[in-house]
Amino acid sequence: MIALTVVLALLAALSNAAASVLQRRAAVEEPQEGTGAGSVVRRFRNMLRRPHWIAGAGLLALSFVLQAWALDTGSLSLVQPLLAAELLFTLVVGSVVFRRRPDRRTWLAFVALALGLAVFLLAAAPSPGRPSAPPRNWLFGGLGVLGAVVLLVGVSRPTRGAPRAALLGLASAVCFATTAALLKEAVGRLGHGPGSMLAHWSPYATAAAGLVAFLLLQGALGAGSLTASQPALTLGDALTSVVLGWVLFAETIRLGLNVLPEVIGVALIGAGSIGLAQAQSAGEHWDTSAPHGPPQRKGRRTPAPRGH
Repeated sequence: MIALTVVLALLAALSNAAASVLQRRAAVEEPQEGTGAGSVVRRFRNMLRRPHWIAGAGLLALSFVLQAWALDTGSLSLVQPLLAAELLFTLVVGSVVFRRRPDRRTWLAFVALALGLAVFLLAAAPSPGRPSAPPRNWLFGGLGVLGAVVLLVGVSRPTRGAPRAALLGLASAVCFATTAALLKEAVGRLGHGPGSMLAHWSPYATAAAGLVAFLLLQGALGAGSLTASQPALTLGDALTSVVLGWVLFAETIRLGLNVLPEVIGVALIGAGSIGLAQAQSAGEHWDTSAPHGPPQRKGRRTPAPRGH
């Protein structure tokens, strides 16, 4: 059963990474025409007709199904950390779609981020906890999530570029983690039959949280490069899930001697973040224009096409 959970979670991570890359491709194909609400709505409406965006939406839906299946066979503490593999999948898929290979420094930064998260979560080893959360816990957890998202979106409003993409990516991550927790609550009620699940509030709250997360993701993808939004999205999702696991499902993390590898994991995450910010490919914006010609190789630079 654990093997099945691992496979399903990794497939969900791959599907979600491909969705982000394809929708980012659609975003860069659609020209910016202002920052007002009307311009944003028109831009989003135009992207709905783009094949890359439609394919990305389909893969995002597939990722949701795979994640639900994984949560049905395993715990939140096992499934969500495995989704950190999305970082590396994003780099691989993005390299193919945009035909611009990130340099070695970017690869190392992404690996450090993913490895640091894996080391931290493996050392912390969150316990499975209870299968469902009491209403009181959901009330406090929901208020905390709402406050965090409102704060992040508010801070992002006066910013532009990478900072805005990172803040919106983090807000989306908090919503996606909440969606996963709600989904676990809903799926856990399938044992009593579909009617019991549909009579509960959790499936509808899952849909609402997922919609908000999806809309915030679109804003993050349109605001800046994947190198800014994707780490915040993936790492924020996993770390928020640890917090929600503790608040909602009484999951705990190991302390004592395990604090040392946990600190090492956090240090790797910090080093990866700094390395990513200074990476050459981050400066070249490897995913900010549609690909033309063969993939770029190390030591050669392909001029960005005009008119985008």
